[in-house]
Amino acid sequence: MKLLGKKSFLSLTLAGMMALTACGGGDQDTAVKDKGGAASAGPKKVVFWHAMGGSNTKVVDQMVADFNASQDKIQVEAVFQGTYDDLLSKLKASMGTKDGPSLVQMYEIGSRFMIDSKTITPMQKFIDEDKFDLTQLEPNITGYYSLNGKLNSMPFNTSNPILYYNKDLFKAAGLDPEKPPQTYEELQKAADAITKTGKATGANFAIYGWFMEQFFANQGADYVNNGNGRNALATESLVNSDAGVKTLTWWKNLVDTKAANNLGRKTDDSKKAFSAGQVGMILESTASLKGLVDNAAGKFEVGTGFLPKPADAKEGGVVVGGASLWIMNDRPDDEQKATWEFIKFLTSPKEQAYWHINTGYFPITKKAYDEQSVKDNLKKFPQFQTAIDQLHQTKLNSATQGAVMGVFPEARQIVEGAIEEVLNNKKSPKDALDAAAKDITSKIQQYNKTVKQ
Repeated sequence: MKLLGKKSFLSLTLAGMMALTACGGGDQDTAVKDKGGAASAGPKKVVFWHAMGGSNTKVVDQMVADFNASQDKIQVEAVFQGTYDDLLSKLKASMGTKDGPSLVQMYEIGSRFMIDSKTITPMQKFIDEDKFDLTQLEPNITGYYSLNGKLNSMPFNTSNPILYYNKDLFKAAGLDPEKPPQTYEELQKAADAITKTGKATGANFAIYGWFMEQFFANQGADYVNNGNGRNALATESLVNSDAGVKTLTWWKNLVDTKAANNLGRKTDDSKKAFSAGQVGMILESTASLKGLVDNAAGKFEVGTGFLPKPADAKEGGVVVGGASLWIMNDRPDDEQKATWEFIKFLTSPKEQAYWHINTGYFPITKKAYDEQSVKDNLKKFPQFQTAIDQLHQTKLNSATQGAVMGVFPEARQIVEGAIEEVLNNKKSPKDALDAAAKDITSKIQQYNKTVKQ
């Protein structure tokens, strides 16, 4: 596949990659300072740009400090760059200069862009050279970041969505608090029962495109053509297929019957309503589990269940969300190798256990679950077993590997707009999704012109 000139490609794709996402955050920049040409006299410097805001910044900083203290040949500098979108903008501005990072964290929906930009060294190169055993990592996590049998980036912060429910409201509605709904139909009945108690609204789902993507995967349905963009570049959105129409029709019916309410796009609003006992069920990332359980302490017991799907759905599962780590190819070979050493450190069971316990993201390394700290954490937060089981029961196929397209952030925004139109009674599910598919398809084809000649 031939590319246009790097500057041309970047300018053509910049607009399509600016979108809001669920993770990352913060609004202050940290400048990367060039310490001059003394690097050769001391340890090899590795600059790591990331978007882990809030308390997660401290976790990243601690892992970096631990690595730096573990040896004296490499010195990693972690630089928080704001939200994922902020980071992406700064990365693009740095391309072609000497001011860029050695290693960058990129959200999962930026994967196609990173590959097409030709600015990265595939992780597979270092894996092969080092004979690194990939089987030690979770296959359903590495599967997302693999294309044509090649792992392009190393998974870092990984999550998927689960159903959270208020066990006290389930009891009050005469529902079994140990049996969360597994299907669309069961969720409708449970939500109806909770709403009828007058104590709370049955459910709320934030208008978040990630959820629609997950509902597709859970029905074994591809989101874009060409094997979800994995057999060849995607050329067409499939968001208006039966899986989408069925899901949005169900979602609208929940709202129309008062079994669910519509609080808009902000997942924080959905979480606040749940924590206040105002809604009985929500969909949220596994990374939110600790916060939701802590917020409910002393008020009600939080239950967790798998993401629901239609009773007649094909076999499916969930797609991992979050972000991964990419090595930039404009850095010297020895710097790239030093970066790989840091990445191997991050994937160790001990570091993955620390990461999981302190952030709520999945460990990507299987043996992390053998660490006593992880076992103790699971006893404290048994709800997380649901997330582990859901990940492990997902069978890897094109649907559950997740869609790959260069305009994914834009596509997510378009789908959210379609959901809003339906829930606000402006369009039918089919009409809204038809329009969304047409718009996304057009943008995919425009993007593809920048990477194909």
